[in-house]
Order: sequence, then structure tokens, then C-alpha cells
Amino acid sequence: MSGMGKEKLSEEDIKARYITPAVEQSGWDKKQIRYEYAFTAGRIILRGNVTSRGKQKRADYLLFYKPNLPLAIIEAKDNNHPVGAGLQQAIEYAEALDVKFVYASNGDGFVEQDLITGDIRNLSLDEFPSPDELYHRYVNEMNFSETGEKALLEPYYWVPGYKTPRYYQRIAIDRTVNAVASGRDRVLLVCATGERGIFVTGGRNPGFTRASEAWS
Repeated sequence: MSGMGKEKLSEEDIKARYITPAVEQSGWDKKQIRYEYAFTAGRIILRGNVTSRGKQKRADYLLFYKPNLPLAIIEAKDNNHPVGAGLQQAIEYAEALDVKFVYASNGDGFVEQDLITGDIRNLSLDEFPSPDELYHRYVNEMNFSETGEKALLEPYYWVPGYKTPRYYQRIAIDRTVNAVASGRDRVLLVCATGERGIFVTGGRNPGFTRASEAWS
């Protein structure tokens, strides 16, 4: 694909013509890719008696190995920006979502930062890692045991028509399951009161159902 005139393309054009094809060609299925992933409603702004919402936090791409296992965030910029211009924003979102691999791109290639090791590297468009490559890096760098990996891969127990975990609930469930699977016999899980807290810790718990099935 020719790069001529790339600097005249919008960010959305860069994503559609360069970034999305590169990700899909590396083996990521469309079902594993969430585009424009909004994970906050925006800060509440109060002016007198009037309230409004600030800008949502929204990742350009969130890549999932499995539905409960996000692995990577990609932030895109148009081609008038350096290839790594979106990296800091990607890191901010990754820290909120507990995602360990971040990428920035302007359509020329990718800059990758591994948040486990701190390593940064430049990649061409055709060097974007496959789902299996990124998953195995994650498991190895996090030093998961065989039991821990089994728990990691166990899907949540979904109740049809019922709630799904919000991003911070997913993080709480995953960290708790991984802590128990790694051999810790005591874990402190702090939740706000209310139905959402019961959802994470109580009888409707998708995480602990997942853990018990993994260990059985």
C-alpha cells in the first residue's frame, strides 16, 4: 500500500487503511478486537446547580485473547504525528484497565512498550504480534504456574440476561483468582456496598465459579 499522501489522511483513515489491516493480518480475529472502547462515563462537572459529564476515556483498540483477558491497547494518531505520539495515552489507559502491552501508531509502524519488563521496541506494520505470541509472552513474564494459567484461561460463568463485570470488577476478579491460583491462602478483596459488590463477591460470582472449575 503506497504511503504517498498519507500525511493528508485523518486519524480514522490511518486506522482503517493501515492499523486495522496490520492487526488483522497478524492473526487477530474481529471478535478479539474492540474498537473505540469506552471504559469511563466521564468526570462529573458541577457548575452551580448544573452538572455535566467530561470526556469519556476511550481506547482506540483493545485486544482480547479471550473475553475476560485483554492483552493490548493501541492508540492511533494521524501521520503528522511521530509514530510513538500516542504511547503515553496508551499507557494511561493500560494502567486503568490492567493491560500489560501498549502500542502507538501513526500508520508507518508501531512502537511497543511492555509494561511488565519496561522494554520498548519499534515494529513495522507486518511485525505486529499475533494473539498466541502476545499471550505466551504475558504468561512467561508474569510467571504463572500451570494452575495459575489454567485459572487464567477458565471463562467467566455468565448468567444469561444478567450483568457483566465492569472493567474494575473484572480486574478485581482476575487479581483475586490469580492470587489464589498462585498459592496464596489469604486475599483481601475490598468492594463498595451494594448489588455490584455482591455481584463480584457473592453467589453470582463469575470469578470464583471460574476458579473453582479450573481447580476441579
